[in-house]
Amino acid sequence: MTDRPLAERILALLATPKYLPVDKVGLARKLKLPPDDRSGLRESLRGLEESGQIARLSKERYALPEAAGIFQGTISFTERGAAFIRTEREDAPDLFVPPDHAGTAFPGDRVVVRVTSSGSRGRSGGARGERQTARVVKVIERASETLVGTLQAKGHVHEVVADDTRFPQRVHVRMKDSEARGQKPLPGWKVVVRLKPWASRHHPLEGTIVESLGPADGAGVDMLSIIRKHHLPLEFPADVQAEADAISESVPASARADREDLRSRPVFTIDPDDARDFDDAIEVEALPAGGWRLHVHIADVSHYVAPGTALDHEAQRRGNSVYLADRVIPMLPERLSNGVCSLQPRVDRLAFSAFIDFDPDARVRRARFGRSVIRSAQRYTYKEAFAVLQGPRGESRLSEHLHRAWDLASKLRARRFREGALDLEMPEVKVYLDATGRPTHLEKVVHDAAHQLIEEFMLAANDAVAHALKHRTIPTIYRIHEDPDPERLLDFREFARTYGYRVGDVTQRAEIQRVLELARGRPEEQAIRVALLKSLKRAGYRQDPLGHYGLAKTNYAHFTSPIRRYADLVVHRSLAQMIRAVPAGRVKSTDMRAIALHLSGTERTAADAEKESVKLKKLEFFRDEVERGDRFQAMIMDVREFGVVVELPDFDVGGRVRMNDMGDDNFWFDPAQRTIVARRSRLTYKAGDRVEVQVAAVDLLRQQIDFRFFAPAAAKAPAPKSKPAPPSHKRRRRC
Repeated sequence: MTDRPLAERILALLATPKYLPVDKVGLARKLKLPPDDRSGLRESLRGLEESGQIARLSKERYALPEAAGIFQGTISFTERGAAFIRTEREDAPDLFVPPDHAGTAFPGDRVVVRVTSSGSRGRSGGARGERQTARVVKVIERASETLVGTLQAKGHVHEVVADDTRFPQRVHVRMKDSEARGQKPLPGWKVVVRLKPWASRHHPLEGTIVESLGPADGAGVDMLSIIRKHHLPLEFPADVQAEADAISESVPASARADREDLRSRPVFTIDPDDARDFDDAIEVEALPAGGWRLHVHIADVSHYVAPGTALDHEAQRRGNSVYLADRVIPMLPERLSNGVCSLQPRVDRLAFSAFIDFDPDARVRRARFGRSVIRSAQRYTYKEAFAVLQGPRGESRLSEHLHRAWDLASKLRARRFREGALDLEMPEVKVYLDATGRPTHLEKVVHDAAHQLIEEFMLAANDAVAHALKHRTIPTIYRIHEDPDPERLLDFREFARTYGYRVGDVTQRAEIQRVLELARGRPEEQAIRVALLKSLKRAGYRQDPLGHYGLAKTNYAHFTSPIRRYADLVVHRSLAQMIRAVPAGRVKSTDMRAIALHLSGTERTAADAEKESVKLKKLEFFRDEVERGDRFQAMIMDVREFGVVVELPDFDVGGRVRMNDMGDDNFWFDPAQRTIVARRSRLTYKAGDRVEVQVAAVDLLRQQIDFRFFAPAAAKAPAPKSKPAPPSHKRRRRC
């Protein structure tokens, strides 16, 4: 633990006007510390550095960040080489790093940067706002010591091209080093490379192949590459599996003691078609005086996973389950996740329950929480539940319960948007694979009433739990979504204006809602939503209840998915402490801070891996379209000198159309109007136009699709081919 008085002395010294940066030895001398206190100095410096209160410069010297224009943060790159720094201090701005100022940083590294100018162009390239620029002066910690890529040969020179297209250079490898390790990869194979220290961008980046994954087009190699790239665990350690195997697959009578027995209640679940881990069940009852009582029953994972056990340590390390295109990498062993913790129909299951009373206007009257034992009466898929909601109510007892649940959910949804919540739902496309992992077809997920019903009830339960824990000052982890930077919202406003929208003050939530509503159902709706999402900060976890901007909630926590999120398990333990269901051994806020930071990182890793796995399978699907020659509806998202960037709304995939692939005409780029004009026909193409395209080429290495226009945008062509889009399974978004 940091010695607070010593930390204060360090900060005071660094804040003196005549202070010049020195290393640990120099600090010890200036602070007149005896040799016995040197270990305390190291610990204090480490704590101050991790909290962002001091910065470590070159030659291990220390200074206050603001005094030297120095900040610490995590670097993220664009595919064009520019980078952005998310600073670690809450009151510090994000910084822009030009391509030639990124030093030897790799994507995701923790770095020290020095501010070089007070302003630059906005993120999207226009002069819409001023952003500070910076230069990387030191890499504190590598995000990874390894890299996954494709081996290529140029004569006797072998290089590895990183799968991450944002990586700054190719990696030079010596095949004799790899062969000495028993590895014999061939050009075109996927490999894992351990990177060597990199002193300067003017020197080649070198590494050693430590694992061969197989031919890049081999079955399963693409998913294995993603798993290795993100360091995802495939197996559970033996001690973890042993603890899981020792748990009974049924609920013994002793486990039901001191719990509310709700096994006779008409409880039901609604989940995706292929789901096996059912972590939530619901019931809605009408209250005699009007209004409703919502029952939300969540799998009581905390009963089976005790703090300090091997199961607990492994679940915390993983942080969450990861849903790749071809598999699930679970947070908990299958015996728990798909077995005794899963709220399967017609079997006894232990639950942590929230009971929330609402008045006729869907306002919360009161809420209470307790441990229970339930027996789900019915398992609905989303498709089945939607079909029931579309039919007449009262056909059966459970049908009536489902319609009553929608009565409440629809009012909750309307109230939430009236109170300022943003409709950030983005289209999702499910990729269907055959037994070999080859994509067979794509289906667009429909976010219908059945999805909305479950979403509203989970939001209500999460809100109620967060409010209760905050009111009782019980340490826990909150789900937070900080307010966006005004500068980024200005970028969004200018983007919306390119579509002809008259946009006012977007720092006001009501104005953003108005723009989203204007775009609803229009061709540019998806482009507007994507631009808004890019202007918002990323949600994460924090030990303090900072609120959730997107949901317009002051208090919010994750409570409803403890089978697949460790944050929810932490919240369950905090809630158990609040209702005195467990001994009141208080958890320190400092521990919560470290856990929250770790879980925010594992969530980002999972999201990146999931997105990448789906993107790769989509690329494979469209690679086969080159020969088939099908045509698709697309929308122009941006106009550039080379041509246009297009998006296929039905498939949530994008690519480019070069001028040479636009048709039998000569085309030129008008930078003032940001349009492309055909010289002979005078047709113009601009952002928001709908066009019909065919796949021209797919580059799996660069993860790029090239399209060509099938016909001019103004021509009336037959309706293009499109896949059917019935309601499909979907995991709930990370709200």
